[in-house]
Amino acid sequence: MKPYLRDVKPFKLIDYPESAAYEAGFLVTKNAGWRSVRPVINEKNCSGCLRCYLHCPDGVIFQKGEAIGIDYDFCKGCGICAKICGARAIEMRAETA
Repeated sequence: MKPYLRDVKPFKLIDYPESAAYEAGFLVTKNAGWRSVRPVINEKNCSGCLRCYLHCPDGVIFQKGEAIGIDYDFCKGCGICAKICGARAIEMRAETA
């Protein structure tokens, strides 16, 4: 499940879940602009194995048809996807303004 912004932010203690975590994909803010590098996919090298998807801690990688996409609104630039990619189809590049 791809993350998405929720319109409602918790303000009172009762608004928070009783368990240890929110449901998957629950985000209330976009990336605040502190990321210094971003993953870029070379679609020619991508084998479509989806290992990047399985290892992404933020759940921002998704499949769009035959290609793989990244939701940069929520990507933190950790680089795990690039390290796990056996085809070397993901490269970490400096964030540009």
